[in-house]
Amino acid sequence: MTGVASAHGPVRRGPRWPRPSGLTLRARLTLVHSALFAVAGVALLGVAYGLVHQQVPHRRDTLTGTATAGSTPAARGGATATPTVTPTAGAPAAGTTRPMDGDQTFADSSDGLTPDETLHTVLTEGGVALVVIGALSTGIGWLVTGRLLQPLNRMTDTARRIADAPAADRGLHERIALAGPQDEVKRFADTFDLMLERIDQAFDGQRRFIANASHELRTPLALNQALLEIVVFRRPVSEDVRQLGETLMDVNRRHEQLIDGLLLLARSENEVLERSYVDLADIVEHVAGQTPAGTVTVTAEAGEAATSGNPVLLERLVSNLVENGVRHNVDDEGWVRVRSGTGRDGSAVVEVVNTGPVVAPYEVPALFEPFRRVGGRQRPAAPQGAGLGLSIVRAVARAHGGDVCAEPREGGGLIVTATLPAPESA
Repeated sequence: MTGVASAHGPVRRGPRWPRPSGLTLRARLTLVHSALFAVAGVALLGVAYGLVHQQVPHRRDTLTGTATAGSTPAARGGATATPTVTPTAGAPAAGTTRPMDGDQTFADSSDGLTPDETLHTVLTEGGVALVVIGALSTGIGWLVTGRLLQPLNRMTDTARRIADAPAADRGLHERIALAGPQDEVKRFADTFDLMLERIDQAFDGQRRFIANASHELRTPLALNQALLEIVVFRRPVSEDVRQLGETLMDVNRRHEQLIDGLLLLARSENEVLERSYVDLADIVEHVAGQTPAGTVTVTAEAGEAATSGNPVLLERLVSNLVENGVRHNVDDEGWVRVRSGTGRDGSAVVEVVNTGPVVAPYEVPALFEPFRRVGGRQRPAAPQGAGLGLSIVRAVARAHGGDVCAEPREGGGLIVTATLPAPESA
């Protein structure tokens, strides 16, 4: 359950999303792109080296003093020609011939590079060029991958905002509305929007059904109440009939209370748009003085707790918290303490602490579900509730942009804390 701290601690809103534990998709795609480019570059460099290696021996044979078969015009004509060299000092005598130095001739015709040096240059300079272009390719791949993944990031942000909403159905009106070509990502975004629309319609239909059914049931219940009062109080009846009538009226009142709670719950789940300034200290003092407590002592510590919202709903929030503390208490020396104040971040905080039966920590989340009563813990003298008290509290708090949490009190009872945003951030 999402927790909200009391006036003495920080406020937590929404789940904390875990950070990626490994490489992101963008990083993995960039690495794959870089690896493929490196493999292709090395293959290309190897092909270039092989081609140059094949050409270097051919040029050496062509430029040597002893021509190979078919390498000179004389050879192609059927005659053998031996090139002569003019004698110089220290050279062979006139009329003698000698083969030309192939390596020297190739070096003279290729700017002083021998065949081995040429191959080495191809490898070294080609490798340097491959590294430089590979680095540029990695940077460009990082930018292009980020650009291509922007639609996915947009969908993730939208889904996260919906998941971070204080209520399950809050934020379902948001849509991705992705523009662009009809590719796989666009179709996925449109499908996600369609899913959100249908879920939103389902929640709206559920709220309308609860509201309409509750309105329809109030009329026959009011008619039954009037008829029972006429029979019991306006006509002389026997004691048995009077007791039966009073029992039926109690059952009828419980049904009316249930229907009123359902109506309020359906209305509270909608976000409050029309707000006014409210100081919860005034509500705390009023509720603590007006709530029937019987043998339970109710005390109030009303500190300034400014917020903005619907005053009627906020009063119902505090009233339900106090009534819940009174109903689920002990008969002897039981007490309820309600306190309002301001949190460290300026939020308005209402805390209700009560004595009562021991509640296990794992049972706390079920307390905020409709019609859930943990173990039936209730004072025998307390009026029976409808099982919607804390559900309405949570709905009202979330409709105002806040939240509510509970924790077991040492020795028995609960500590329930409702947190509402400050007026300027509401």
